Amino acid sequence: MTSAENASGTQIRPSVPRTALADRVEWPTIAISVGVYGLFGVLTWFHAVLPWWLLVLAGGYIVALHGSLQHEVVHGHPTPKPWVNEALVFPSLWLWLPFRIYRDSHLQHHRAAVLTDPADDPESFYVDSETWARLPGIARAALVAHNTLLGRLVIGPPLAVVRFLIGEAGNQHWTRDRAIAWLLHMGGVGLVVTWTWGVCGIPLAEYLLVFVYPGVALTLLRSFAEHDAHPDPTRRTTVVEAEAPLALAFLNNNLHVVHHRYPHLPWYRLPDVYRLDRRTFLAAGGTVYDGYFRLAVRYLVIPRRSPRFPAVAI
Repeated sequence: MTSAENASGTQIRPSVPRTALADRVEWPTIAISVGVYGLFGVLTWFHAVLPWWLLVLAGGYIVALHGSLQHEVVHGHPTPKPWVNEALVFPSLWLWLPFRIYRDSHLQHHRAAVLTDPADDPESFYVDSETWARLPGIARAALVAHNTLLGRLVIGPPLAVVRFLIGEAGNQHWTRDRAIAWLLHMGGVGLVVTWTWGVCGIPLAEYLLVFVYPGVALTLLRSFAEHDAHPDPTRRTTVVEAEAPLALAFLNNNLHVVHHRYPHLPWYRLPDVYRLDRRTFLAAGGTVYDGYFRLAVRYLVIPRRSPRFPAVAI
């Protein structure tokens, strides 16, 4: 692991015009969507004859890849027609997060003036000092554990789901659009449950344990190192130079500083743009990690930062 230079005011040199990408169908992304649903169908149809460990690995991978596909759709891919793009991710393989609510939250994350600040960034994993002071000791311990990689993988999925549902239950700003988002989501959930339970005979509890839990955990592995509440606001977006299977599962979103600089770029363009001027991208971001294995070695049981914002080292 090496730290990038302080890059206040640094300009990224590669130029990638939006207009060149806005009016065409991105066939590699279409191919990914076909592969996701095809492999999902095979795994669920033959679940009874497949070893459990293969189902956990492959099922979690497919669910995480579907989440990455949703991320592509949020940013306007893979066709010029939003309704077609949304239809591609209509089945909710991980069951818990309405796509349109995720879309609005993620776009707000990209507009955040101060990344990782819980007052401004809806995807922050940190809590403000006042909230921290009110939390009981067991809650603080859980949040500290959640900032280790092992904690993020083990307690992260249920924590993410529970926090989201509690937030929705207490939401004082329900609108017609939010209600529609939930109705569409329930349709997508119904489609998946009808197939997995009604057709393939997978009990709901087994599907949650074998497909959803590892899929959400793998997604949280990606987001574990996307941002860092670094004291220098110019160094809060990171890069993980991921191993090939994980880079595909994340659709290259591990090259996060490139994605934040060019959010309109499709996933398959990110590596080439990154390689074109790697040094400049790293200087304009935060930390570069040499793969998720190295990240795990360093932070498996050691928190990256305190969960209190502004974060301090532990």
